[in-house]
Amino acid sequence: MAVSRLRPGHLLTPMLGCSMASHVRAGPVTGALRTAPATRGGSVAGVIFHTDRGSQDTSGAFAQVCDGVGIRRSLGRVGSSGDNALTESFWQGLKRETVHKKLFSTMCQARLEIFQWLTYHHARRHHNALHSPSPAEFEQQHQRERGVTRAA
Repeated sequence: MAVSRLRPGHLLTPMLGCSMASHVRAGPVTGALRTAPATRGGSVAGVIFHTDRGSQDTSGAFAQVCDGVGIRRSLGRVGSSGDNALTESFWQGLKRETVHKKLFSTMCQARLEIFQWLTYHHARRHHNALHSPSPAEFEQQHQRERGVTRAA
């Protein structure tokens, strides 16, 4: 099972899109990318998608959708685990708190429970790396400090 999540420049800001599939190909990533503009009121200006060099993230389909919605791509360095340390920590938490706790009977059940966890993680869960606010609260605070207003 592959779950792709899209987040803007800072790794600990809220998720912009999410998609899930039983394979690791470009489809789940491009699906998440396509939902991003709607999540941001029609614009994803300034969003950077940082990823490792997985085949789905370096594919032509991925590049085409990023370019189409205005998302800048950023690839980690080869052999540098530090580039994705926060992402790896995120996946470890997701697996520990959801996937490893039970055997899902259907893909629909897995999708529902994982997406519920993602919503909780980004909207309500406090993060020590952010000095306690949730990623959504952190982003709102950051935008207020920069004088940026976000479309509803």
